[in-house]
Amino acid sequence: MQKSLAGKVALVTGGSRGLGAVIAEQFAEQGADVAITYVASRDKAEAVAEKLRLKGVRAIAIQSDQADMSAAQPLIQEVISQFGKLNILVNNAAIAVQGKTVDDPELDTRNLDRQWQTNVMGPVSVTRAAAQVLSADGRIIFIGSLLGGHVPFAGVADYAGTKAAIVGYAKGVARDLGEKNITVNVIQPGIMPTDMQREALGESVPESLIALHPIRRIATLEEVAAMVTYLAGPQGGYITGGVIDIAGGLSI
Repeated sequence: MQKSLAGKVALVTGGSRGLGAVIAEQFAEQGADVAITYVASRDKAEAVAEKLRLKGVRAIAIQSDQADMSAAQPLIQEVISQFGKLNILVNNAAIAVQGKTVDDPELDTRNLDRQWQTNVMGPVSVTRAAAQVLSADGRIIFIGSLLGGHVPFAGVADYAGTKAAIVGYAKGVARDLGEKNITVNVIQPGIMPTDMQREALGESVPESLIALHPIRRIATLEEVAAMVTYLAGPQGGYITGGVIDIAGGLSI
């Protein structure tokens, strides 16, 4: 059976854990060579890369801090140096600083500012660098958040703002690169079983929040990654500028 991403090279930022690692694994299963990035978790990142290589593809882990805009160009150059090309970019890396309302006198503005740098200027910088080398018929996929367009609870204003900014930027990039048949889309997951979710909500999601979902559970990482893999493949070639919620109907 032909693998849908055979011969492709993908870069997944923040691929050492959580959703990024599952996306990287699904890409490898479909035949793509994969580069992932990490900031500090080298052992985790190398373990993910080794797991990908066991699937018969090439895989590398690159240390790169997305909050540092100057790191974007060297990152893309390293991917090209190692693999010779770039077909798919998944802007997945992000941080979440949540829990306090904007009028809280103890608001951690320093980390909120870093959140804007990481979640917005980071993917903008990587996208700018990648756009110079991305193949025709390439793919750019941003991992946003349902909070970018629907905010059902307090304490997430800055995080929601970063994800809303990504939507506007992605739509602009889709216009810019459309003539090259490069598609650009945003996936907006709801709650997922990630470290970020556990830091925000604890080990279990409150039943009151689950009750807001028509489908009364949270997403699996595999469900979200499957949509990313679909958009990265040949079937996704006529979908661009899209903003796709994977949130069990929470935004209804």
